[in-house]
Amino acid sequence: MKVQEVILRAMAKKITWWQAAEIIGISDRQMRRWRERYEEFGFRGLFDRRRGKPSPKKVPVAVVEKVLGLYREKYFDLNVRHFHEKLQAEHQVEISYSWVKGLLQGAGMVAQGRQRGVHRQQRPRRPLPGMLLHIDGSEHRWFQDERWYDLLVILDDANSEIYYAQLVEEESTQTVLAGLKAVIERKGVFCALYSDRGSHFWLTPKAGEAVDPHRLTQVGRALRELGVRMIPAYSPQARGRSERSFGTWQGRLPQELRLAGIGTVEAANVFLREHYIAEFNRRFQVASAQAGSAFVPYRGTNQDLERIFSLHFERTVNRDNTVSFQNLRLQIEPVRWRGTLAGCSVTVHQHLDGTLSLSYGPHSLGRYDQRGVPMSPAKRAAGGAVEKPRAGKVIKPTFPPRLEILQTAQDSHFPTAPAAAGD
Repeated sequence: MKVQEVILRAMAKKITWWQAAEIIGISDRQMRRWRERYEEFGFRGLFDRRRGKPSPKKVPVAVVEKVLGLYREKYFDLNVRHFHEKLQAEHQVEISYSWVKGLLQGAGMVAQGRQRGVHRQQRPRRPLPGMLLHIDGSEHRWFQDERWYDLLVILDDANSEIYYAQLVEEESTQTVLAGLKAVIERKGVFCALYSDRGSHFWLTPKAGEAVDPHRLTQVGRALRELGVRMIPAYSPQARGRSERSFGTWQGRLPQELRLAGIGTVEAANVFLREHYIAEFNRRFQVASAQAGSAFVPYRGTNQDLERIFSLHFERTVNRDNTVSFQNLRLQIEPVRWRGTLAGCSVTVHQHLDGTLSLSYGPHSLGRYDQRGVPMSPAKRAAGGAVEKPRAGKVIKPTFPPRLEILQTAQDSHFPTAPAAAGD
């Protein structure tokens, strides 16, 4: 029913004026004003009398053209929020986000937002940093060309702080171990890690079913040695915090790389480490619920951490005291505590830098380069350590040399050649 029909029925006393106000959705006082204007000016008196007059808050045409020109020529691939921040920070255009969004949508430069999905309850954050870390990778065209790379990100559940972000060819066991090692070296050991059910995190006996927590991957083995608990996610919604973070990364990082003139993975990773991670945290990090930190400093040595975050493979020593590994034969040097290691089960450590090492229980059996060639002791020794001979005693260079009696010809039981003339 039209407004005019409702007023006419009220004037014809078919309905009361307060009923008419309720039907139209206005107050009784406003209804009395409408009645007076209708009786004096007719139906035209009900129109808003501000129609046709310019708004006092109208944005100048020059500003509108400037905003549209900037988005069309320079910021064409930025989302609306990112573009609004650039307008304020770099071009001193102080207008509201809603106005910019409406302008770009009205000009057809930005698509309308999709309708919201079903309501879900957000999981509360952990109260302290270091209690739960999220790790995930996002495959995207980060350089806005045909190249696809994975962005590996580690963030804290308590405050959304980014601890690690690197572009890699593909998310794998090695890249995950390198990221976790970097976080532990800088921040310390954390309590738990939340990840998807990728094969480098979990072993799933049957697709779609629960993971097997007892069959550990290389990542699971390394984190168990450090006492870190692993938590699997069974749906994208369960990883909502990291998924929303990747939406922000995909909407900003490609454009920042383009504006900075970066087109290689190496330069992009330097840009991430030295500049953009700090900028990202400054904008999107939130305060944790409680003061303090749940990180625990790592008490071991760098060599221990390097051994933990390496790939471990069990091998049996051959009869010639060599170990076969990936078409290489690693020769074990003699040891003083055992005659031979033939038949023994040893561990091959494939380190993140590509080098190899062998260990038997607590004993280190050698370090090798990527070709299987033993590395020189000078490269392996730490800080001028004193080398021990096979007898196990350290030779002191300052000790007086022992006296030795030279053997003469008359003491020998074997004939000697006659002395030369003149001796």
